[in-house]
Amino acid sequence: MPGQEDRPSTDTDKLKHSRLRLPPWIRVRAPADGFKLDAVHRTLRATGLPTVCESAHCPNRAECFARGTATVMILGEICTRDCRFCAVTHGTPQPPAPDEPERVAELARRLKLRYVVVTSVTRDDLPDGGAGVFAAVIRQLKSIPVQVEVLTPDFQGHEPSIATVIQAEPDVFNHNLETVRRLQALIRPQADYQRSLEVLRMASRMDSRVTIKSGLMLGLGETDAELREALRDLRAQGCMALTLGQYLAPSRNHHPVERFVPPAEFDAWRQTALEMGFAAVAAGPLVRSSYRADELAAAD
Repeated sequence: MPGQEDRPSTDTDKLKHSRLRLPPWIRVRAPADGFKLDAVHRTLRATGLPTVCESAHCPNRAECFARGTATVMILGEICTRDCRFCAVTHGTPQPPAPDEPERVAELARRLKLRYVVVTSVTRDDLPDGGAGVFAAVIRQLKSIPVQVEVLTPDFQGHEPSIATVIQAEPDVFNHNLETVRRLQALIRPQADYQRSLEVLRMASRMDSRVTIKSGLMLGLGETDAELREALRDLRAQGCMALTLGQYLAPSRNHHPVERFVPPAEFDAWRQTALEMGFAAVAAGPLVRSSYRADELAAAD
């Protein structure tokens, strides 16, 4: 299939690609329902909850807010890690707010949500990585009830933390691999490719009813062969749902975009992933790990 040739990029390539202009297929349309968009903003302010939609500068946030959906970010807004692709602020976070699970549930009630995605910053400062808060939020949401997808950090590969989350019975357990093996140290210097795979493997073996999901960004300098390897590795861990999206640098201080992947290539990769055994695949330039997550879960 057409794609990035099988060679690593050079520093010269990076300087050139950091100045790439957005291609015509990466255009975000303004939402039609501005009233609903304003209502979601008001509700978020009232509950005092951040969203990864805003913190990570997601290009789809206006569309999702207008549809009455949002990905809630728990455990504060300060991450203990400093990934080269991410716009979330890093530093020393505050202790988790004790009423956070109740506020997430209140948000779901006010917005009349049926499907909630809950994610977080990485909290390496906490003994359980924040797993207990994830579990409390899941249980609060399940009491409404709504379907719940969690997009978790790696919890440093700590199996009891992963078990804490799984035992709360989320419908979908998502942990993003983000990029191929070779680029992990560059893009996620405090994470680890094999550890992320192990997180997914442990989660898949703890409860067969939970859908295991992961995501990758394209355009970071990966080759076709490396991407195929990552897809095979994800399937080997029991991953059944997958998102593939274009990496967009949040600023000039982040890792540059190496290449803008055309929509036709995303379509081809989606077909490749389905042929490998993934049950549900969302692939496209503006796809993000929680974009229209309810629709992807229904397709699984």
